[in-house]
Amino acid sequence: MPSSQLAIYNMLTVFEVRQNMVIRFLGKKLSSLQIIIVGFLGLILIGTALLMLPFAVKEGSSASLEDALFTSTSAVCVTGLVMRDTASYWSGFGQAVILILIQIGGLGIVSVAAFIAMLSGRKISLLQRSMLQDSISAHQIGGIVKMTSFIFKIALIAEVSGALLMMPTFCSLYGVAGIWMSFFHSVSAFCNAGFDIMGDKTGPFSSLISFADKPGIVIPICLLIIVGGIGFLTWEDIATNKFHIRSYRMQSKVILATTGILIIVPLLLLLLFEYTAGSVKDRIFLSLFQVITPRTAGFNTASLSSLSETGSMLLIVLMLIGGSPGSTAGGMKTTTIAVLFAGAFSVFRRKKSAQLFGRRIEDSTIRNAVTLLLIYLLLPMIGAAVISMTEGLPIGVCIFETVSAIGTVGLTLGITPSLSLVSHLILIFFMFLGRVGGLTLIYAAINSKSADVSQRPVEKIIVG
Repeated sequence: MPSSQLAIYNMLTVFEVRQNMVIRFLGKKLSSLQIIIVGFLGLILIGTALLMLPFAVKEGSSASLEDALFTSTSAVCVTGLVMRDTASYWSGFGQAVILILIQIGGLGIVSVAAFIAMLSGRKISLLQRSMLQDSISAHQIGGIVKMTSFIFKIALIAEVSGALLMMPTFCSLYGVAGIWMSFFHSVSAFCNAGFDIMGDKTGPFSSLISFADKPGIVIPICLLIIVGGIGFLTWEDIATNKFHIRSYRMQSKVILATTGILIIVPLLLLLLFEYTAGSVKDRIFLSLFQVITPRTAGFNTASLSSLSETGSMLLIVLMLIGGSPGSTAGGMKTTTIAVLFAGAFSVFRRKKSAQLFGRRIEDSTIRNAVTLLLIYLLLPMIGAAVISMTEGLPIGVCIFETVSAIGTVGLTLGITPSLSLVSHLILIFFMFLGRVGGLTLIYAAINSKSADVSQRPVEKIIVG
């Protein structure tokens, strides 16, 4: 074996041994959900420490703890909200750290650790398999290792393809630097992160506004966001059953149908009421991008401050819904909103149970969906109220920002850099909550060992 390969093998072996020691130790103390949360917290702290190094900043002086912590959290939680413009503030090293954090955060720290273990030839323990199941929202623990390999194949194909598609446009404008820009934006888009490095080229916090009329950038970014946001379980279904849609799992059908509706309907609304000037081609590109990016991606090709209040409200709704389970996206998830509508229709039609695609939905699933809706509506409003009182800003602007954080979207109306420490801590908490999941955080905090099988006496209560 060549010396370089031997060195890599030894490094992976040491990493895997230490990882297994940590997991075995934590496994005696914590549940799998708690270990996942601790893993994300640990990665955020490591990222914070790396971004505080002097050479992580272009100016040479170290970043403050607040800047580093906020940026690291935003990258790990694939959000895209930033206090400092990524391109003009962070050095090449800092940008590389951010990109690595985005990749690990998007694919999941447990999935990345398991993949490294597979590369080093180590067996995946039962505890690690259980954590993988929770991490990617898999239905069963069987085949979870094979699923992990499939996830990385999809990620590699999507990110490399996206970079190659964007390379001609970026390289024609910026030369060799376009290669790095292509890969950075490809990973950021696939992971639904929304980080960009255009600040030193087109102005700080400019995102992709300068590329609104360039299909070579707009189309690959949109496709990457959708591919990453549909979910790996859905892609496994598609890879297995190809175009035999009837053979798909009910969840895959729900995800694909809901995703299509959430693209087409808002697209028509923006075309008719927001982007009414310019050529048809420009209007379609603007509307399409602004409809897809709130699905937790965070890029924008138009100034969001130019939107009407109705347009901003539409984006808020899309940000709350987010992507799909087992994907790189955040938000309540497309399946949650589909279940809520199915439950509502069952009430309207006086049916005993909610149904989707000829299948009955369990009552526990509907309860979980209602709980998620309550979390994603109540917390952003409370956080927005605190930020509004602290900063003296309009409540509507603050709601947009808090929803963007908890949905791990990254779209902003421009207030994030100027907020105080208290407001930044609120956004940090929301980004973390949005990435690990509201129910995951609650289950990990409560960690009930036994299910409640007792039944209380029934007494009717009138609602509505």
